[in-house]
Formats: sequence, C-alpha cells, structure tokens
Amino acid sequence: MTEAKIETLQYRFDGPEHLPVLILGPSLGTTWHMWDRQVPELAKQWRVFRFDLPGHGGAPAHPAGSVADLAGRLLATLDALGVQRFGYAGCALGGAVGIELALRHPERLASLALVAASPRFGTPDEFRQRGVVVRTNGLDPIARTAPDRWFTGGFAAAQPAITEWAVQMVRTTDPGCYIAACEALASFDVRPELGRVGVPTLVLVGSDDQVTGPAEARTLVAGIPDARLAVVPGASHLVPVEQPAAVTDLLVHHFSTAWQQPFDTGQTALPATPAATAVPAPAPAVPPQAAPVAEIAPAAVPARADGSPDRYESGLKIRREVLGDAHVDRTLADSDAFAGDFQEFITRYAWGEIWDRPGLDRRTRSCVTLGALVAGGHLEELAAHTRAALRNGLTPAEIGEVLLQTAVYCGVPAANSAFRVAQRVIREETTPAG
Repeated sequence: MTEAKIETLQYRFDGPEHLPVLILGPSLGTTWHMWDRQVPELAKQWRVFRFDLPGHGGAPAHPAGSVADLAGRLLATLDALGVQRFGYAGCALGGAVGIELALRHPERLASLALVAASPRFGTPDEFRQRGVVVRTNGLDPIARTAPDRWFTGGFAAAQPAITEWAVQMVRTTDPGCYIAACEALASFDVRPELGRVGVPTLVLVGSDDQVTGPAEARTLVAGIPDARLAVVPGASHLVPVEQPAAVTDLLVHHFSTAWQQPFDTGQTALPATPAATAVPAPAPAVPPQAAPVAEIAPAAVPARADGSPDRYESGLKIRREVLGDAHVDRTLADSDAFAGDFQEFITRYAWGEIWDRPGLDRRTRSCVTLGALVAGGHLEELAAHTRAALRNGLTPAEIGEVLLQTAVYCGVPAANSAFRVAQRVIREETTPAG
C-alpha cells in the first residue's frame, strides 16, 4: 500500500541564501504579492519565503479543506527545500496557518506575527454560505466586494489601480479552492488552545478592520502568553497593502528582537535553496509612507496600586471580547454620571469576576446566559447575548437547542419571543455582506 502524496505549495524566495528564513503567508483571495512592499526591507535580514494558497495566483488547483492541511503542505514544501526552522508572519487565513504551526509544530517556529488574524473567523455559517454564493454565481460577486472588506474607503478611492488589482486577484482564483479555503476557516477554532502558543508573538491589526478587527486581536493577545499588540491607524483588513511602511517597521522590530534561538546552538546553517517558481507580474505600486504609524504595546497585566489585579480592566477586556467593541463602546458612550457607577459595577463584577472564572468555558456561559435571559423576559439583552453566543462559538443550531430547552422550563410564549429575537440576530450575523 503506497502512502498518499502530500501536495506542496507554489513559492518564491527573496534575499540572500545564507540568512535565516522568514515566511510570509497570504490572506484568502490574495497572492504572495500582497507582501510586495515588505520584501525589500525584510530581505536585508532574512531569506524571505512567500507562498500562494492552492488555486491562488496561478498555483495548482488542489483544494485544501482545513488549516491543518495547509500547514502540512507548507511543511512538506519546506522539508523538500531543507528548511527546518523559520519565523512566520501570516495575514488572516495565513495567520491561522501560523497559529496551527505554533500549536502542532512548535519546534519549527522561531517567532510569529499574526496580521488581521483571529482564533476563530466569524461564524461557520458565514463561510459556508459564502461557499454557496461561489458555487451559484462564481467568484465575481465576492471579487467586486473585496475592496470594501479589505481597504478603507479613502484608500480605495485614492488608489483605483490597487482596488482593481484586488478585484482581479479574487476573480482569477480557482472557485473550488476558494470554497475549500472557506471550509477551512469555517472549521477553524483554536480559542481553547491559545495558551499553548509558546513563541513570541506580534498581533498586528488595522484600526478600521471590519473583518477581523481589534476585538479579535485582543482575544489573541489575551490568550497567547507572550504576545504584543500593534494597532495600525487608518488601515483595514489588508493592512500590509494599505499601510506598508508601518507594517514593515513593526515586523522588522518584532523579528529582530523576538527570534527564539534553537536549544541546539550548534545547529548548522540552512542549505541553499532553489530559485523562485512561477512568479506572476508584480502588483501596482503603493505610495511609500514616511514614518511608522503604530507601536507595539507592552505586555502588562492591569493591576491596582497595591499590586492586586484590576478587575475593571480585565472585565472590560472580556466584555469587549464577548459582546464586541461596537456594543461596548455604544453602551459606555450612553452612560452618564447617573449610570456610570452601574457600568463600572457590571464591568468589574459580572465580566471581571464571573465571566473570568475558569470553572466554565465561554460557550457554556453563553448557554446559561441565554436561558436566564429568556426566563427573565429580557429580550433586549437576549439580542446582544445571541451575538455574543455566536462570537463564543455556538452555532445557530446550538442556540436553537438552548431556546427549545427554555420552551419546556420557561414556557412557550417566552420561547416564542426569544426565537423571534434570536432568528433576527442570526440572520443579520450569518448573511454574507454584498
């Protein structure tokens, strides 16, 4: 019986052959050219390795249906080239591959940067419904809306060539491989495992990213023991394209200062590597930027003056992770002197004490919360916590099961009202934009 052949990835190298290898992983729908503006500076210190996802950028259309499969293909490619240890920076789906490498193959990874990434990308239904759209209509609807997801409005208007480049990049992707990548994101959820990421990690996000924004970045920073956060102002999802100079400076700083050395200090240098394969035409030029616009935040645990943990700060972090920045910002903005003490109380006690207890995971706490809100008839809060339940990993079907349970113990009228609220929220949250 012969073993199944592991597919390899289309790749290219930049930089001197004797330098340590730094890998740049692309986002769904993009090619390795999304990193073009970072390469000249990075290649001064590292041998930069870029790869294309299956069916992207003219790469062979062999679909990969899981993040683990993509990570396995990347390692097979590196093994064939003799590359054993490397740094890794990945954007979105490319970031998920980086987390997978850190969790399953930590001995290979020297340092990690996660750009516009998340331990769980939206809801499974969102990506599976996107696959339905592609199967029905092809990639054109997804391609036409890509600039809205990837760039701020001002950048897209000022850079029509890059906007068109983004549209064409998606449009020329293999539909089957795109659908498989959506399935990979739908099934990716490593929130319970983040504490096992053992390498220094930079979490980098655009301030205006509406896909995987600052809330998701904070979840990564909260979960990974040695993680730092950098928020780049004036950038959306494809922050390396929109703010190239800032991202380059942040990556150079991180990988220059946080590169873990192997335990075996006598490790031999990496062998010479082959030339690049199948290099398409370069992307349109992005105007250079004069100075970095973000800094890496220090890792600090909030504490009171006496050294005890500050439950308000930790509670606010959890509240944002569960309910989302928009909801929390709106609630706090509506608070005044009369309600301020109450907001501080629930942030410190409900979120900083109860939601932070290790006895139940967040999925279970969401189930309990939904049931309690139905029992109390708190439909306005039910809407917010239905969104929170989706963020915490419950599927629409699981939320439906919770509400069915409340029909037995809280009464059919209460459950009927709850189903109407939850149905509206789930439709809003799981219907793809555009």
